[in-house]
Parts: sequence; C-alpha cells; structure tokens
Amino acid sequence: MNIIKKSALSLSVALIALIAAASPSHAETAAPAHRQTVSAKAADVSDETLVKSLPGFRNGYAEVNGVRLHYVAGGQGEPLILLPGWPETWWTFHKIMPELSRHYTVIAVDLRGMGGSTKPRDGYDKKTMAHDIRALVTALGYDKVNIAGHDIGSAVAFSYAENFPQATAKLVMMELPHPDDSLLTFPLLPVQGPVTEKVGANRPYLWWFAFNQVPGLPEQLLAGHIRAEQNWIYKYFLVDDQAIDQHDRAVYEQAYNSADAIRASNGWYQTFVQDIADNKTYGKVQSPVLVLGGPAFGWMKKVITPRADQLTALPVENSGHFVTEEQPGFVAKTMIDFLG
Repeated sequence: MNIIKKSALSLSVALIALIAAASPSHAETAAPAHRQTVSAKAADVSDETLVKSLPGFRNGYAEVNGVRLHYVAGGQGEPLILLPGWPETWWTFHKIMPELSRHYTVIAVDLRGMGGSTKPRDGYDKKTMAHDIRALVTALGYDKVNIAGHDIGSAVAFSYAENFPQATAKLVMMELPHPDDSLLTFPLLPVQGPVTEKVGANRPYLWWFAFNQVPGLPEQLLAGHIRAEQNWIYKYFLVDDQAIDQHDRAVYEQAYNSADAIRASNGWYQTFVQDIADNKTYGKVQSPVLVLGGPAFGWMKKVITPRADQLTALPVENSGHFVTEEQPGFVAKTMIDFLG
C-alpha cells in the first residue's frame, strides 16, 4: 500500500492542473449551449427541496451504531434498501425510485460519511457500514429486507448479506464487487497507453483508488473545487454526458465540496485492505443475487460467481458506470423482475 500512496502523490500533481483548468469560462464552454451550468452555490439542492420532486417520499434521520443516518423513504410493500456510492448520494437513485415505490417500500440511504449523514473519524470498513444499515433496518421496524447498492454501496450491500443472511431476502449489486485480492493487482500506470477522456472499451484506469488512499492531501487540493474532479469522472464514465445533468452535478458538488466530506468519503477507500481481509472470512451468499454492470460487468461476474449459488448477471447496455442514471428504465424493470 506504500507504493500506492507514493504513486497517488504524483497523481495529485496532475489533479492540480485539472482543477486549474476548471475556470468559470471553461465550465461554461463545457456546458450545453441550451443550458447554463448550475452550481451548488446558485441552486437549492438541499434534501428538503430534492425530496419534493419525488411525490410520496419523505426525509428521515436515525441515530444508529454511533452515527446519524439520513434516508429518503416512500412507497408500499416489502422494504427495499438502496445504498449509493462515490461520488454521489441517495439522489443517484432518483430516476428509479418512483417506479420501484409502486412495488416496494423504498429506503434510499446516505452511507456513513455521505451527504446528510454524519462523518465520523472512523468506521468506514464495509462490515461496520453494514452494521449501520442493519441497525437502521431494525430501527425502522423491519426484520428481513431486499438490499441493493451501487459502487461503494454495492460492497456494503454484499457485506450486509454476508453478515446478516437471515435478514437478507435478495441482493442487487451494481458496478462494484466487494473488495477482494483482485484490487491488489490493479496497475498504477495505464497499461493500455495514455488515459482517454472516455473509458470506451478499454479497461478502466482507476487512478482515484490510489489518490484517495493518501490521508490529508485530497482535502487540501479539492475542498471548494470538487466539481472539477467530479466532472472528469462523469465525462470518463458516461456514454451520454447529459445523463447526469447540471442540476444533478450541483447536488453532488454540494455533498462533497468540503474538506470534511472529502476526508469521510476517502475513508471508504482507505479501508479496502481491511475489507479484503474481511472478505476472506465470508462464505457464499445465501440469498439470490442480481449483478448489473456497465464497464465493471466482467470484473463483477468473475468475482461474484464463486460467491453466489443463485446468481443472475446481466450487462447494462449503452451505459457507463452510473447505470441507475444512464439506463434507469432497464435497471428498474430488471430489479422488479428479479425481486418479484
């Protein structure tokens, strides 16, 4: 891991140039001509305002496992927990929540360190975060739930199913498996040559996995400038750049733009070594598992297949990493068909 940290320091130099390039004039040029760039400073992107755009949903908070978790709940039927990932919040599910709520009681949660939830100094390993969600589920009066996650949320959902099999009905994983030894084989240099602005058919170059390992430095570079990094990630991982529009980007900018938020979210990455060790103690998932993936589909299928006897794995066509925002219709329908 020392090698990763040293390489990440060199990556930070490139990131400084990236931030410098993101001047207001540059941002306006990059925005669609018919729509001005919306920043968190110019828009009301509070959870209170966002939830008003989703009829039937409400904000909630719960003190559980030493943290205060924010969640958005609505719908009727069996409970379905939705867990988001980096660099987003519960809002990543806003396009699929209305349809899902016709069939289930949907509960989209900001993870420990994310959005409206508190940001403690520790506890960012996926097992502890799974205990957060289990405590929330119990506090809300549920025993057994369906659970789905995207990115970091997918890893937490897997840990939930492993640690609480009796409390897991079905598991949906999107665009990230639980950390395992395969993470330790990721190259520090792009093996396929210079990094392109779009991932395309190439193996993703996950440089931020290393950069986010470095304690303290990302906060100094990115606080107040997080939009530059986020825009790079969206450009790289979206087939359709407008699938995450300027309003959505303002939501995520506000959620991650402070030093405290950057520190907390990087904690999800800095615990990967512990997650890998925990993964070695896990057996097979007892519940049925659905895997949905864009660029990560092949990796996910390879990693999860040995861990799930009841596995359904489907690629999300014409989509990058953010499948719930780029192909919400397909994702919602596939989840409903799988969950029943």
